[in-house]
Amino acid sequence: MIVNDIMTRRVDAVYMDDSVEKVRMLFDCHNYHHLIVQGDNSKCVGIISDRDLLRNISPYIGKICESNSDRALLQRRAHQIMTRELVAVRTNTSLPAAARVMLDHRISCLPVVEQNGRCIGIVTLRDFVKWSVQSMTQSTTQSTLKVA
Repeated sequence: MIVNDIMTRRVDAVYMDDSVEKVRMLFDCHNYHHLIVQGDNSKCVGIISDRDLLRNISPYIGKICESNSDRALLQRRAHQIMTRELVAVRTNTSLPAAARVMLDHRISCLPVVEQNGRCIGIVTLRDFVKWSVQSMTQSTTQSTLKVA
């Protein structure tokens, strides 16, 4: 099996100059854990995780003790909080190879990019877990059928 078989194809992205407030809104509205950051020509230039966001905004946002400096953090730009050392794969990467890349780099997702760098999907730890559960379920069902 290859990355193309399990990747999530619907990928929302932000641009480098989008505000952290927009990033926060996308995370909140869609329950995302990762967002692709696009540069010119829709090329994938970085990624923002929910952890990156939490590290870069105040815990007082939306609370009664929120200050002007807390709100000012939301006006920063996506490129200021994104991870720039992009680790990505192609659609034809084998699942064991993709999993090894994630383990070696201690990351929880991989953008799936075309040769020109445009992001066409994302594969996450959640995608690997779903695939594993389906594989184990199919394996159990097949062994049960053989016994019967």
